[in-house]
Amino acid sequence: MDAADIQYTVQETQYQLHAKEIAHSLDLSRYDGVVCISGDGILVEVVNGLLLRKDWDLAIKVPLGIVLAGTGNGMVKSLLDSVGDCCSVSNAVLAIIRGHKCALDVATVLQGETRFFSVLMLAWGLIADIDIESEKYRWMGSSRLDFYGLVRVLHLRKYNGRIFFVPAPGYEEYGNPCDQEIECSGFETQVEDQEDTVKVKEHCYQGPKFFKEELEWRTIGGPFVSVWLHNVPWGSEDTMAAPNAKFSDGYLDLIIMKDCPKSSLLALISKLNDGSHVKSPYVLYLKVKAFILEPGHRVEDPSKGGIIDSDGEVLARGEGTYKCELRDPMAYGPMQITVDQGLATLFCPR
Repeated sequence: MDAADIQYTVQETQYQLHAKEIAHSLDLSRYDGVVCISGDGILVEVVNGLLLRKDWDLAIKVPLGIVLAGTGNGMVKSLLDSVGDCCSVSNAVLAIIRGHKCALDVATVLQGETRFFSVLMLAWGLIADIDIESEKYRWMGSSRLDFYGLVRVLHLRKYNGRIFFVPAPGYEEYGNPCDQEIECSGFETQVEDQEDTVKVKEHCYQGPKFFKEELEWRTIGGPFVSVWLHNVPWGSEDTMAAPNAKFSDGYLDLIIMKDCPKSSLLALISKLNDGSHVKSPYVLYLKVKAFILEPGHRVEDPSKGGIIDSDGEVLARGEGTYKCELRDPMAYGPMQITVDQGLATLFCPR
């Protein structure tokens, strides 16, 4: 940065959600961009902070840069891989210095009056369980995901539930037509205000305009092994979750696994590094404009629920799950996800 004669100020985060607070109060007129030196988590906090501002419509257009310095680097990997660059600190910094920009879709997760803004992914089932529950093996380093992934496949869980979605053009054959009006009583769930979500206020961003009754909905019923929504191709440096995902196409990529033999599931997981898992006959892969998740309990143990993970953080978890005693931003119940095309702006390689 110094060699490129770029002036900057540094603010080091001191605690969880500090970056969200900084983004919410920062005098953006002094800067041409905001750079996050971290994994994906700080970027997510910054986006949520910007969308809480009274001037959110201007703030969210401030270009955001990412320099990889965390365990999950899905966004910067997606940016650099899109032009064939390797995922490195030097390439990430060069992308910021060059100043090229691209638009990024932002998803709004809604339950009652509580909203969370997502830029990477949302998962329920196998992927969420591996991501969150493997924290107990953090001492193993990055290998904890491989280890716990094997554990979860050998002791496979399935979850009851339903999903509803509005398919993108060309994907209308997936699922079944909805024979009933789309109503999710869980949207009225009142969850005590938490620090890392947005209680709807008139002055902040409220998500894209959305009228459920005007859309052509499709539905798929459980049990499910995994339900995974992705906004960009890479979930981490070695996981190409959604090879067809685009930064600003206005759609989320939906990856669904239902019935799958354990032996096939092991082979399928091993293909996550190149995206070829989506070609498996046990995987449904499509694009959606809107999505409703109605999560249920485990098939094997109805007294226990699952975990809903968005951008690496727990949004909600059911009874009997890992650290279920903690207060989560949302209840383990129905939630709606919609996408606003090109809402945010990123520094990109070219």
